[in-house]
Parts: sequence; C-alpha cells; structure tokens
Amino acid sequence: MVKIYSSNNSNQALIIKQMLEENGINVVLLNKQDSSYLMFGPIELYVHKNETDKAKKLLKN
Repeated sequence: MVKIYSSNNSNQALIIKQMLEENGINVVLLNKQDSSYLMFGPIELYVHKNETDKAKKLLKN
C-alpha cells in the first residue's frame, strides 16, 4: 500500500476517498487523529501500489 494523501480535515479526506472509490480504486483510510482532540493527527489515504498513478492523476484534477 502507498500513501497518496494526508490531511487533518476528516471531511476532505472522506470526499477524496469517495471520489477515488467511484473511479474504481480501492482505498484504505487510516485515522491517526487523537480521540480527545480531533485537530491533532492526520487522516491518511492509501491505495494499492499498482493503482498509485491512476489515483494521483485523479487527485490532480
């Protein structure tokens, strides 16, 4: 798995995850945010290595 996106904004990460999945890319969301203070820690999106190029092209658009 390759990390293609990281953000502290959970809504933005979920929107990007949904967009990638709608384009046939399997995405794993890893939430590293503190459970008490949601502003601390990133939310990371990972895709399979062979889908990295396609995912990065979609993120640019």
